[in-house]
Amino acid sequence: MNEKDVKKMVKEGYARAARSSCCGPSESEVRDCAEVSCCQGVNLDEISKRIGYADEELAEVPEGSNLGLGCGNPVALASVSRGETVLDLGSGAGFDCFLVANRVGETGKVIGVDMTPEMVEKARRNAEKGGYENVEFRLGEIEDLPVEDSSVDVVISNCVINLSPGKERVFKEAFRVLKPGGRMIISDMVLLKELPQFIKDSKRAYTGCVAGAVLKDEYLKLIEKAGFVNISILGETSFPVDVVVSDPAAQAFTENFNVPLEKAEEVFRSIASIKVRGEKPA
Repeated sequence: MNEKDVKKMVKEGYARAARSSCCGPSESEVRDCAEVSCCQGVNLDEISKRIGYADEELAEVPEGSNLGLGCGNPVALASVSRGETVLDLGSGAGFDCFLVANRVGETGKVIGVDMTPEMVEKARRNAEKGGYENVEFRLGEIEDLPVEDSSVDVVISNCVINLSPGKERVFKEAFRVLKPGGRMIISDMVLLKELPQFIKDSKRAYTGCVAGAVLKDEYLKLIEKAGFVNISILGETSFPVDVVVSDPAAQAFTENFNVPLEKAEEVFRSIASIKVRGEKPA
């Protein structure tokens, strides 16, 4: 798939997620990993708690902002301070932005950037509903951020950069908009070993945060190439094999791709969620 086709496919998938009260438009359609989990009866708050969010965090954001689409909690690792400006790459319905907004306070600012108009509209409605005056949502691509040079203190992102066919440009853009001494904290999906070709070629696997992922070492090298220093992995979680048996998303994977359980286990062993921090030199 070329870059244009990938972006179109991802945008359409997340537009469906934004329009739906669940994560997908109908029970009959094939959904990505997050959509399946939600629509087969898994509570979104439970999904979020599984990847690192606390009950208090889930309770403090506007209803409808948590779509269960992340793979970690970058906000908890960012250690943001009052008065800072924070940028969220691929902000979705605004979940992480609202958490950050409560931490930077009235003197701080949060900017969310998303390429899906439906997501931006949903996030803006959520901001209005929650009375957030220090949050702004902008329509744009993370490979070409609508943000000024050296204007933000912290860049965060949650399971979005893996979807981009231009990951190197994303990290360069994050570096550009950070102030000297600023930091980037992201949660994302990476590969521990190469995926089978039938997964790489799958549109469903791409929007499900799998086929677009790259090897962990390659991911870290792209961050370094963009200019970041003091790069460190703050946490790494492999996909538990036992989840393949019990998790609705994993079960749907075996059904949708018509693969035996053993093959599904092999694929899931290849995937990990990492939390990465990097700094722009002061």
